[in-house]
Amino acid sequence: MLGNWKRLDTWFSTWNKNNPTDIYGPVIVMGTLGGALIAAIALVSLGQPFKTDSMQTGPRGTGMSVPEFVSDLAEPDPGIAAYAAIDTDGDAVAAMRAWTGIPTLFEDEEDYQTIVAHRMIEMTQNINENWDAHVNANGEVGVTCFTCHRGQAVPSGVWYNITPVNQSMAGWSSTQNMATSQSQYTSLPSDALQSYLADYEPIGVHDLDSRVPGVPGQDVAAIQNAERTYSLMNYFANSLGVNCVFCHNSRAFYDAAQVTPQWATASLGIAMVQELNLDYLIPLEEVLPPERLGPVHADAPKLACMTCHKGYQQPLQGTNVIADWPDLATIGASVVD
Repeated sequence: MLGNWKRLDTWFSTWNKNNPTDIYGPVIVMGTLGGALIAAIALVSLGQPFKTDSMQTGPRGTGMSVPEFVSDLAEPDPGIAAYAAIDTDGDAVAAMRAWTGIPTLFEDEEDYQTIVAHRMIEMTQNINENWDAHVNANGEVGVTCFTCHRGQAVPSGVWYNITPVNQSMAGWSSTQNMATSQSQYTSLPSDALQSYLADYEPIGVHDLDSRVPGVPGQDVAAIQNAERTYSLMNYFANSLGVNCVFCHNSRAFYDAAQVTPQWATASLGIAMVQELNLDYLIPLEEVLPPERLGPVHADAPKLACMTCHKGYQQPLQGTNVIADWPDLATIGASVVD
């Protein structure tokens, strides 16, 4: 009997050797199919995590849309919850202290923070009354101290003049721009905010025709003007979480007659920011202490799109922050007794 088992074992071993079978291939195939089935079930039950939604900004077929992850669209600006959590019982002073994160605000009329706060109240009233077409373009929203400050003494998104930034570069520093936060970490010029939002330089790129008569940089836009404009446009896009075709027509970026309605709102925003910087913020250089001034030119902090929008098309995603504070919407109204 033992001999028969040995002969059977020998035969089986010989047969396996002469007739090899691939057992790994089917296992891999079945495992792959099983994994795909599990992934499909998860996508159906939990939802597609990388699904996008597009906001059409122009005619279909032109690529004029602003895509965004649905998961991001579903997440509200955390500032909305922070704003709703502030309970001041209608006390304007208490509200401003909470909004700016300065608990002693208005206690000492000689303190620079109180002086600045009064100036900021005037600025807020000006925004709400005179720049209504920009602030309330899609319905009553308004601005308050919280729109920018979000509980911080110095709002995020303020900027200072940091030029020149190429002095320490090796070689021809004038032919290459250093990447900075103001250039959106690209090698575009870092002086776009200073040039366009504080110095009132005209925003524009090169002429559509080649070899236009004139002197580049004087009566003809130079390549530096184009680069500086692109730097500003990058800043706009990141500040609002959009792309170029949110305002411009993809078939004719240069033509102001073919832009989207958002272009007009953005243009008003540029003019508003220029006025606010010139009339309200730049003069604060004489009031602020050294630690509140810029690191290069000791200039006052200035605002721009990011200061209010913080990555959203509308600050606080269009939350109406002015409804309970009508005094902040009227120039000259007494807010602090």
